[in-house]
Amino acid sequence: MGVIVYVEAITITILFIYEIQKYLKLCLTKMSTFSKVYGPVFTLYLGLKPSVVLHGYDAVKEALVDLGEEFAGRGSFPLSEKVNKDFGILFSNGKRWKELRRFSLMTLRNFGMGKRSIEDRVQEEARCLVEELRKTNGSPCDPTFILGCAPCNVICSIIFQKRFEYKDQNFLNLMEKFNENLRIISSPWIQVCSIFPALMDYLPGSHNTIIKNFDYVKSYVLEKIKEHQESLDVNNPRDFIDCFLIKMKEEKNNQQSEFTIENLLTTVTDLFGAGTETTSTTMRYGLLLLLKHTNITAKVQEEIDQVIGRHRSPCMQDRRCMPYTEAVLHEIQRYIDLIPTSVPHAVTCDVKFRNYFIPKGTRIITSLTSVLHDDKEFPNPEVFDPGHFLDESGNFKKSDYFMPFSSGKRICLGEGLARMELFLFLTTILQNFKLKPVIDPKDIDTTPIANAFGRVPPLYQLCFIPV
Repeated sequence: MGVIVYVEAITITILFIYEIQKYLKLCLTKMSTFSKVYGPVFTLYLGLKPSVVLHGYDAVKEALVDLGEEFAGRGSFPLSEKVNKDFGILFSNGKRWKELRRFSLMTLRNFGMGKRSIEDRVQEEARCLVEELRKTNGSPCDPTFILGCAPCNVICSIIFQKRFEYKDQNFLNLMEKFNENLRIISSPWIQVCSIFPALMDYLPGSHNTIIKNFDYVKSYVLEKIKEHQESLDVNNPRDFIDCFLIKMKEEKNNQQSEFTIENLLTTVTDLFGAGTETTSTTMRYGLLLLLKHTNITAKVQEEIDQVIGRHRSPCMQDRRCMPYTEAVLHEIQRYIDLIPTSVPHAVTCDVKFRNYFIPKGTRIITSLTSVLHDDKEFPNPEVFDPGHFLDESGNFKKSDYFMPFSSGKRICLGEGLARMELFLFLTTILQNFKLKPVIDPKDIDTTPIANAFGRVPPLYQLCFIPV
């Protein structure tokens, strides 16, 4: 009898989870439909607590930019709370978030982010990337790990003052953890766990894999922190970790200080993960689109030949002379819509927004999809078309609707670095290789294999043919 009851309980639980997954998928895919009925601001119940959805450029801009302080809170994300325990930058709030973000921005800038010095590092990594791709000898390969190594090495040079060889096993292990986490976080099961976090305490599932992966990355980072503590020279900081450790010493008598080992560990892990996975996924998705749209790829390579040639490395100055390439890079980010609803926000106080009263702490969902795929700003938004960012004369055309990094006070910390990496890495690849698909371009499917928190491209192979 007990066995029957147990089996029935499991069956009911599975059916319940299945129905919740269907409901979540419906909500996330029908936001545009809901906005047509209820307007650009509406409430969505994902579980027992209400979330306020902002749909369309005007509503998103008004909240995140015009009322930036009021909408600068970080909304609840139960899995991250389990992993980070509110430490670090990405999922913290209030004084902790403000102090850590201000310090991180200043330190990253001091180590060259947005400056010529970091451009040199990215160029050097681009050359290493090309050499690694040459080793494939034009044979079919999955570019996932190789493309992940390049941006990871750039952020490692800032945080750890070191880069890895592409075959380093520690490096490959870290890459595998980051890739697996984004894939799992974008799965329906994690969306269910976000609504009913108690499930994570009682049921097995892929959420445990994410926690193990984060523990692995954190143990590696902690090892590096200990090495830095042993060799620290307060008069000669080498990297981000050194700067944080020096700040900790300066504030050792401040009982309220946010500069603690826990915040250092989580902040470095935040920077490490965010500075690696989003850029590498964008590059991987971008190459897939370029494989499919061979005419677009040919135009980019023609512009590279005209502006840069074959005998020097691309540099950021080239970008202003390459409107078509710039348009393609923007269109890749617009089209793939990497993080469709951004990371959840929350209001930091009671807010009156467009005649609606939003209580303090309410979770805010910003539909970046509704901005990046606005059909008035980008005609035929479901079509991959660099013309979305070109005027009638073929000049690059900026758009306020370009928000792949979100906007306002919570905008991605590494936006400038990510844009630099995308330009230098992809132009260097296209300068040195012809991209050869292993199937007919018209048969290439660019539909994401995961489409919840992030949009993950399907696995694929291609050949890098030296030119």
